[in-house]
Amino acid sequence: MSKWTTASMRDMSGRTVVVTGAGRGIGLITATELARAGARVVVAGRKPVPGPFEYRHLDVSDLGSVRAFAGQWTGGLDVLVNNAGVMDVPASRTRDGLDLQTATNYFGLWALTNLMLPHVTDRVVHVSSQLHRRAKLDLDDLDWQSRPYHPLQAYQDSKLAVVLFSLALQRRLGNGVRSIVAHPGIARTGLVGHSWMDVINRVPFLTQDAEHGALPLLYAATEDVPGNAYVGPDGFASIKGFPAVRLPSRAGRDEATAERLWTATEALVGSLVP
Repeated sequence: MSKWTTASMRDMSGRTVVVTGAGRGIGLITATELARAGARVVVAGRKPVPGPFEYRHLDVSDLGSVRAFAGQWTGGLDVLVNNAGVMDVPASRTRDGLDLQTATNYFGLWALTNLMLPHVTDRVVHVSSQLHRRAKLDLDDLDWQSRPYHPLQAYQDSKLAVVLFSLALQRRLGNGVRSIVAHPGIARTGLVGHSWMDVINRVPFLTQDAEHGALPLLYAATEDVPGNAYVGPDGFASIKGFPAVRLPSRAGRDEATAERLWTATEALVGSLVP
């Protein structure tokens, strides 16, 4: 069976795609390749990005910015790619009083997705990580108010929250709209350039370049995959390779936990995004 690459992408002419966090790395590659395939691509981020894109300001960690972005959107949206994220950052609070890492990786995309859903006609793609398998998600303390904060654990927990969000969202969607999860394996990007974890970028046999890391996102955004599919590299432990539909962790397939997470998130964030 041939391996899926950007040369396999279908024509995206006439389709509109929003990519968050497209300033660099796999987000920028994803936006570039979608534009090359003919899509109208709107990059949503904190700074303009040079390229064949439209730019609109969005800080996913700031719920006011999320509200403003969604409120200014008119017309249809074929694909929303929730790519923006941070990893292994020190404890910090947003202007809404939320944990910065969880707000960037999960709360913001939860709010953005729910606000943009009336416009979405095809699918929402959420970017997670294989590290969601190491999560210890505390539904009673999603925002790290009572637990000692651990940067890497907060990242892992936020990525399990993304997987569970997709599961709960898919159960609520209609009209053929799909929620899909993608992960890049271990891609060499600047995501952990500030962290001791950057050492992984110097181990080529355990990683792949950002171009290959973007392939699962592109596959999830363009191919006919089922709702709540989990797309990642096809190699050993899904670390590297070409896109394939895999399975998330058992915890990521727990419908009861997904519903409890939705309720907890709605209680914490819902009032901030009327």
